[in-house]
Amino acid sequence: MTLSCLPPVLDERGDLIEVLRRAGYAVVAAPDVVALAGVASGDLETWRDLWSDLPADGYLRDAGQYRRRRHSCFMLQGDQVTQVTHRPHWQPVEYNALHGGMLRHFEPMEPTMLGHPAWHKLLAWLGQVCSQLKGPQTWYAEAHQFRIDTTGGIGRPTPEGAHRDGVDLVAVFMVERHAVKGGETRVFDAFGPSGQRFTLTEPWSVLLLDDARVVHESTPIQPLGPDAHRDTLVVTLRSQGFQGADAH
Repeated sequence: MTLSCLPPVLDERGDLIEVLRRAGYAVVAAPDVVALAGVASGDLETWRDLWSDLPADGYLRDAGQYRRRRHSCFMLQGDQVTQVTHRPHWQPVEYNALHGGMLRHFEPMEPTMLGHPAWHKLLAWLGQVCSQLKGPQTWYAEAHQFRIDTTGGIGRPTPEGAHRDGVDLVAVFMVERHAVKGGETRVFDAFGPSGQRFTLTEPWSVLLLDDARVVHESTPIQPLGPDAHRDTLVVTLRSQGFQGADAH
């Protein structure tokens, strides 16, 4: 497998969809996220403290205690963002061999974040990107707040390894890296030997992935000091309903 250590694709605003179509992924710098989504950078920063109050993930099958998270679901129709009744998270084993096939019940995200106009604008922008890439339609979005810490000496952002999520678009926002090393992002062609590696460091930059075309993973983190952690916001968009709707 060929793994390039080139820097990530940093996109100019007008080129984002073209880059996604060409490469299957794109990294958008924080100032461009703010401009494209029509939000204020200060609004995004006000949410950062919410990552300090995430419940523990009790479903880790490697017996780890390094992951904390919240989860909420939405329907995106044009500029309209609707939060749906809280539901468990489910993935098929074909996409998540470690944690697939089971209903995972996580606490919902905080109303102070979900009720903010900037949150609706951020999700609506992701829906627009997905519609430009795949064609206009209703998108079923799942949002996950993650904190990976180094309890036990190491934290694993993707314990399932390199994977796809079984959706149309994946957005991984970097929220904060504190006193950690590692956490390198790796993106691979789903149908070939090539890949790229880089480390997301800028708060509120985002990695966008065409899930049908690439697989992705993040390497483990190790502490460089006290309270070492890596915070991300992951949003997935899928057509034709939420995964496992008939299993709920």
